[in-house]
Amino acid sequence: VHGAAGATTLNIPDTVGYNTPHAYFNIIDHLIHNTKGADKVIWSTHCHNDLGLATANTFSGIRAGARQVEVTVNGIGERAGNTALEEVAMILHVHRQELGYEDMLNRNQIVRTSQLVTAYTGMAVQPNKAVVGKNAFAHEAGIHQDGVLKHRETYEIMSPETIGLGSNALILGKHSGMNAFSTRLAELGYNDISTDQMRLVFSRFKGLADKKKAVTDYDLKCLLNDEFNQPREYWSIGSIQISSGNHMMATVTLSLVHEDFPEKQISDAATGTGPVDAIFNCLNRITGVSAELQNYEVKAISSGADSLGEVRVQLTDSERQANFFGHGADIDILFASAKAYLNAINRIMSAEGSGLTKDEKASPI
Repeated sequence: VHGAAGATTLNIPDTVGYNTPHAYFNIIDHLIHNTKGADKVIWSTHCHNDLGLATANTFSGIRAGARQVEVTVNGIGERAGNTALEEVAMILHVHRQELGYEDMLNRNQIVRTSQLVTAYTGMAVQPNKAVVGKNAFAHEAGIHQDGVLKHRETYEIMSPETIGLGSNALILGKHSGMNAFSTRLAELGYNDISTDQMRLVFSRFKGLADKKKAVTDYDLKCLLNDEFNQPREYWSIGSIQISSGNHMMATVTLSLVHEDFPEKQISDAATGTGPVDAIFNCLNRITGVSAELQNYEVKAISSGADSLGEVRVQLTDSERQANFFGHGADIDILFASAKAYLNAINRIMSAEGSGLTKDEKASPI
């Protein structure tokens, strides 16, 4: 039937994530050995992670004869997600001598791609996520640390460099020049940055280095994501001032700049149950966007009190009934929160095709 219909690929989906690896292997093995013309098509897997077995089932499908696997970066997908690309990629790499399978994957881009997907979707990767999680190559137990120092392969079955993570050495600081900076970015896989973009991100790096003693690879990647994975910047932050305390109402005075009127700042003030709430209320007032905060996440990029902070927000546009994600990074968590929220607002306005409120459209600023 498939040959007559012209099909070249047959996909065997486990759409609800019900199967076990043994059962999924038997299904594909049975189909390959009992389907007429099975050798003339590519057998494909599609597994969901409802029982946490998506990667195991996919691997079983490969062992049974599947030569195409449907996967997603970071394992994102419906419900509990799909098979994670990075997990399958590293299984095939770590066990390449045993399995003998070949692929065309560039594994040095795994971390960069993972962070790119996170930036665009707003779906953060859990710290203990296999391969791309923050703790994937962290060793806290003393015996593990001692073993890694003596013989790395004892506790690391794959190297961070293989997936483009690097050693995270603290080598850049406020005295580092453009050459050292651009060289490090190239080592991290960022070879496609233009001269103007390099100057822009270098300026941000110098500003960060003035506040931090040393800038890590994690910091650099966060800066790059924060700078380049952005929507059209209808609005940008001019200045922000915050007053807050345990015996006072949080108050924010904020100035924004619109792209059509870069010479003039629009200022307003707002209060809130805390400084973050006050910031978000003020941004809504100035931009005229009616959005409801659905999710707010803060995490440190590296260790130490001077760590770069990363904020992610999810907003629901009440008019469009759609979700929009925002991202911001800065040493100052409150400023990072403002950047993340405004980033989401700019995405909403990009979807609407305009950055001005109705009143602003009627009369110039």
